[in-house]
Order: sequence, then structure tokens, then C-alpha cells
Amino acid sequence: MEQDGQKSCHYLSHINLDETSLARSSPDVEKERAIAIYDILEQNHFLPFGSEAGPYILDLAIVENRLRFRIDREGGAFLCEHILSLTPLRRVIKDYFSVCQTYFEAIKMASPMKIEAIDMGRRGLHNEGSEILQQRLEGKIEMDFNTARRLFTLICALHHVRGR
Repeated sequence: MEQDGQKSCHYLSHINLDETSLARSSPDVEKERAIAIYDILEQNHFLPFGSEAGPYILDLAIVENRLRFRIDREGGAFLCEHILSLTPLRRVIKDYFSVCQTYFEAIKMASPMKIEAIDMGRRGLHNEGSEILQQRLEGKIEMDFNTARRLFTLICALHHVRGR
């Protein structure tokens, strides 16, 4: 991974989504999840506090209504695990999925102006969720904003399909 013209070893090389946290979901949600994983793996900055070198493997799951980040070094050596309450993210996740549903319905028949307005709201909520995620991981995991946005997408997919 390149970071400001220099080779960085602090990045995610693989992401596993806990199969027990996942259920069948709509094609739109599946597509967003696949795109988010692809985009993260293409370019990200991910630095667990205290780690000297990566790359890293992230196992993401919802366990007992909490978000679990298990981080291993590439090759399988356990590095750390962080368990976060989903409470600070619940409202923005709920609002985000409501706006996403409206957006997916609108793209079938609404005017381009209406679709654009809905999409602006969707992006705003996505940014808000990403900022909350970065704040919740402060002092635990450093990441750039684009990595946080894509991880927020994955968290939403896990949260949504579990019906939380």
C-alpha cells in the first residue's frame, strides 16, 4: 500500500465477515458489501495501536449485540481484539438503511433530481457513521476516512441482516 508516496505495511490484506453474523440479504446489500470489501482491499490505511508491522487480517462480527474487531497479522498470528457497543451507531445505521431503501426504490422511477437529493442524504449519513466509527476506535485503531467509510458499509450490512 502506498501512503503519501511511501510504502506502508499498515493495511488490511483480507477481511472475513463472520458467517453466523450474516444471513441472506437483498442483491443491493450484497453488492454494496462486495464493493466495500473490494475497495478496502484495493486501498486502505489500518493501524492497530501498538502494532509495528502489518499487513493485517480483520475478522468482523456481531457478537451479543456488540461489534467485534479481531485483528491478526497476515500469516495468522493473533494481534488484538476490540469489542464495541453498537449503541452509538444504531440511530445512524437505522437512518442510513431507511434512506438506502428509499434510494433503491427511487432509482427505479424517480426523477434524476430526486435521486440526487436522496443520494446526498445517504452520503451524509454514511459520513456521519464513518466519523462515529473513527471516534469509537480512537486509541485502538487508526484508519483513514475512506477505510472508515467502507468499514461502516460492512458494519451496516452485518447489522442490517441480523435485524438489529
